[in-house]
Amino acid sequence: MVGKNDKTKNNVIIGDAEDEAVLLALCPDLPEWPQRWHIESSDIAVGERIVEAFKPFLRHLIRKGLAPKTLKRHRDHLWMLGGELIRRRHDDPDLKRQSVSELLSELIDEETGPLIWPHITESQQEAFDATCRKLHRFLSDTSAVAHKP
Repeated sequence: MVGKNDKTKNNVIIGDAEDEAVLLALCPDLPEWPQRWHIESSDIAVGERIVEAFKPFLRHLIRKGLAPKTLKRHRDHLWMLGGELIRRRHDDPDLKRQSVSELLSELIDEETGPLIWPHITESQQEAFDATCRKLHRFLSDTSAVAHKP
C-alpha cells in the first residue's frame, strides 16, 4: 500500500527512447538554447555543455511525475539559469575559465541561485531559487553516487 507521504507514488518509469521524446515534448527548443543565450560565438559551445548538464535533471523531474505546470516552471527557470551563467561568464573573467560544473557550484547552492538581472520580482526570484535548490540537491546526490567506491 502506498502511503500518503510516499514520494515514490508519483514516479514515472519510462524507457530511453520515450525519455528523449518526453524531454523534447517538455523542451522542444532545448537544442536552440545555446544559440539563444550566446553573447559571442564561443558561448555556443559552453551553452551546449550547460544544456547537457541540465538534461539529467530535467529527466529526473519528468520521472518524478510532476504536474505539467510545475515541469514548465522548472524548465523556464533552467532557461533563465543557463542565460545567467553565460552572462556571468562575461562579467567575471574568473568564471570564464571555469567548467560548467564549477560554474554551477559557484552560482547555486542549497539555499539560492544567482540573483537574476535584469531584476525580477521577489516572488519570481524565490521560485527561481527553489529550482536552483532542487538542481543543487540533484547534482550533489548524483555526484555522491558517482563517487561511491
